Amino acid sequence: MSLLEVVVLFLAGVIAGILNSIVGSGGLVTFPAMLAFGYSPLTANMTNNVGVLPGALSGAYAYRRELKTQRATVLRLCALSLIGGLVGALLLLVLPAAAFKAIVPVLIGLALVLIVVQPWIQKRAAGREIKTESNPLLRNTGLFFTGIYGGYFGAAQGILLMSILGATIKENIQRLNSIKIVLAACANLSAGVVFVIRGGIAWKAAALIAIGSSIGGLIGAHIGRRLPAPVYRTVIVIIGLVAIAKLMTN
Repeated sequence: MSLLEVVVLFLAGVIAGILNSIVGSGGLVTFPAMLAFGYSPLTANMTNNVGVLPGALSGAYAYRRELKTQRATVLRLCALSLIGGLVGALLLLVLPAAAFKAIVPVLIGLALVLIVVQPWIQKRAAGREIKTESNPLLRNTGLFFTGIYGGYFGAAQGILLMSILGATIKENIQRLNSIKIVLAACANLSAGVVFVIRGGIAWKAAALIAIGSSIGGLIGAHIGRRLPAPVYRTVIVIIGLVAIAKLMTN
């Protein structure tokens, strides 16, 4: 492993950790970085999944104040992401790489629409006197399939999670973001277990991304907590549009 590769993968991990704590889409940095150094798509995908997990954990730690008062909700929803991530990881090992390629930009686009209209949805929920949650079946189904996507590929998983949580849970955006970080970590965790058992992870690259993403996760949480809700939504939409453009040109 060259010095250039060490530096690039570490910095890619830092950026991915920042993005994942704020919005998601960190995989769109680390995954191409690994491909650029000659790793196969499957190896890069599995390695990236394991590498960004510590960043999600550090981000969750930074958001511990918001999570402390939502423990019951988070624990209830984690099972959906854990099972979904497991299913997604198994699909990655048996399906061709092109299987999800066409649908991913569409999913992200729909998620961005939900992010934009989230304030309107929550106002309607308030008008109907829904105190905490609306449409739990839609929420649970969406989170399960997002977990599958997270285990399969994962880039922009956070955007999908934020759109589903925002449309179905009446909470402020920072508290929703704290839940998002934990659910993304759960999907990565169960998928990572499958990939470790299967073998084929580039462990040196994973370690560099892990160290970088751990630092980035703390930085991203610090930034994200201070963004006003309208600015936060704007950042999500911008990064989501970049993600769509990047995925459609690959």
